[in-house]
Amino acid sequence: MSEPLTILHTRTLTLDDARPEVQAVLVGAGRVLATGSREELRALAPGAAVQDHRDLLLTPGLADAHIHLVSYGFSLSQLGLHGVQSLQEVLARVGARAAALPASSWIRGGGFLMAELGMTEYPTAAMLDEVSPHHPVLLYSRDLHMAWANTAALRAAGVGESTPDPEGGRVVRPLGTLLETAIELVARALPAPSEAEYLAAAKAGADDLAARGYVSAHTMGFEAPQAPRALQTLAARGELPLRVWACLPHERLGPARDLGLALNPGGLFQWGGVKFFADGALGSRTAWLHAPGFADGSGTGIPLDPPELIRERGLEAIALGLTPVTHAIGDRANTEVLNVYDDLRAAAHSRGVRLRIEHTQHLRDEDISRFRGLTASVQPIHLLADAPMIRDLMPHLEARSYAFRSLQEAGAILAFGSDAPVAPPVPQANFAAAVTRTGDDGRPLAPSEAMTELEVLRAHTRGPALAAGWDDEGIIRPGARAAFTLWDRLGGQAQALVL
Repeated sequence: MSEPLTILHTRTLTLDDARPEVQAVLVGAGRVLATGSREELRALAPGAAVQDHRDLLLTPGLADAHIHLVSYGFSLSQLGLHGVQSLQEVLARVGARAAALPASSWIRGGGFLMAELGMTEYPTAAMLDEVSPHHPVLLYSRDLHMAWANTAALRAAGVGESTPDPEGGRVVRPLGTLLETAIELVARALPAPSEAEYLAAAKAGADDLAARGYVSAHTMGFEAPQAPRALQTLAARGELPLRVWACLPHERLGPARDLGLALNPGGLFQWGGVKFFADGALGSRTAWLHAPGFADGSGTGIPLDPPELIRERGLEAIALGLTPVTHAIGDRANTEVLNVYDDLRAAAHSRGVRLRIEHTQHLRDEDISRFRGLTASVQPIHLLADAPMIRDLMPHLEARSYAFRSLQEAGAILAFGSDAPVAPPVPQANFAAAVTRTGDDGRPLAPSEAMTELEVLRAHTRGPALAAGWDDEGIIRPGARAAFTLWDRLGGQAQALVL
């Protein structure tokens, strides 16, 4: 019995240079079979069913090129602090959650920014103790590179005044704030979620993305092994609504190699990258900067994975057909990663791997041209809250912060994402930030770096597909995956359509 055929009637932006706009798409067996006019496709497949979406706009399906998918699923039930504007509001929310939970239950949440709270000094445990003396509290900053704990949490983790700073991290005094790798000192005391809880979080995160119009996601390697395992389980059960490209933390590369890591390019779940961290983040003052560093005198940030390690394990990853994926926010971090990638380019080219840098937020002029042929995986939504901080903390880098147009013109592949749960996976916010360049303070940031809506669409669809090595996605042409997004208008309300 032949597979049923469907013709979609709607104005369609294909991102295919051969036929950039059509009025109908013929689909069968999960693939695009033809594009053209309604009359052409009706003549080609007279017995096909018709879906009439003529009041909507059809495009290639949205992809989130940088998300912590299972962590995002967990965050949907945790204490949310996005957009909180004062310390008092944080304490009120923590106190309300503590009042609703049994004594000794952990309170976990995140999404705050020190700048939005009006704080110039790191927060302390004593502040949280006022509203939650008996419930351990661990709150993550929006960038996940800083955590704020109360005394009960520090005590449960055995962290005290004499606890030394771990390599790549800092235990801030007075106690309460943990930077970078120091976060794990307290995080490891959290009760471990069960397998069922991981599955529920994976399903919640994936279903939420699909409901927002996404058809695929790149999930980063900043999660426990149970997280990708849950996504694999959902894929095996036929319960994964997205195509997922997953990254391993570089620390797990050796065991994965020894176990014979399977790339599984044909399924909905695929191992694709190996994740490194060159530095921290802007909001936590841990992004790695060239001199003069942060304008408030807080230094030049914290370098994390050494360039030598990224070079060595990057070669191992490439030998397995995996993509080195490196977090780099500060201008010094980007310089150092580009230096390493210059040494990896030949090996990557021979294996058909496209090297990628995550965030690429702050750059020197002389480094932009070096992105040719690389993936710049960026999150425009971060610009909204970061713009005021950039002006205050690194005004000398303002003109080359979130340098989307310059990177595109230099020959980089732009791949847009959200970094959820760091920011909500709202594609409309990415469109607005990339097109208007207007921060939360109402002022534009480097307006010459603005993009058109069509360029944003490409960076949210075809760019992530190319970054993952998927030639059959992010484009509407014969042979492509029948995974689309329907819009009321480009950058407006969106819904996924996967056939």
